[in-house]
Amino acid sequence: MSLIDNTILFVKQKLENAEAGHDWFHIERVYKNALLIAQDEVCDIQIVKLGALLHDIADSKFNDGDETVGPKVAREFLESQNTDEEIIVHVLNIIENISFKGGNFEKKFKSIELEIVQDADRLDAIGAIGIARTFNYGGFKNRQLYNPEIAPKLNMSKEEYKKSEAPTINHFYEKLLVLKDKMNTKTGKQLAQERHKFMELFLSQFYAEWDGEK
Repeated sequence: MSLIDNTILFVKQKLENAEAGHDWFHIERVYKNALLIAQDEVCDIQIVKLGALLHDIADSKFNDGDETVGPKVAREFLESQNTDEEIIVHVLNIIENISFKGGNFEKKFKSIELEIVQDADRLDAIGAIGIARTFNYGGFKNRQLYNPEIAPKLNMSKEEYKKSEAPTINHFYEKLLVLKDKMNTKTGKQLAQERHKFMELFLSQFYAEWDGEK
């Protein structure tokens, strides 16, 4: 079997019992998004595939905030497949630099492959799927749906963002609604437009129902 086939099997097994917003199906959607975006870019498709498949192999949210676990697990797997060190380093750089982290995180690495995978991951955080994932995670953490007395906190530091326990609706303003303007690629920007509009429509309907409007 190929390296990509083995990676798919590894990720499926590793994320078998993961929270639904960060499970294999999330990875599969990001993988498909990445392949779609990559069609319009000059890139190393193998690195795009590996980056998409391994980007959430051990999300820090589920590892006591430890951001070193994901890269470590990815390296151990890739080394077991006798992958070239240059490829391993590139994939690890994608994993280490893909996350939103409050929107104030300055990437320490740049490549078109990272931009593609980052856009693919961000697309899965917005639109209908993004809404579903957001409320699933909010339920997983037993957070309030909405509290009018708790305003969204914008421009949080990385640590504030990681520790936030705000109501789920706040997450739209703290992350989801800003992603449209943080997309890297032409295709990513185009796809983000419609998903962004859908979230705005959802929020309008949510507030109308919350306030008991006709």
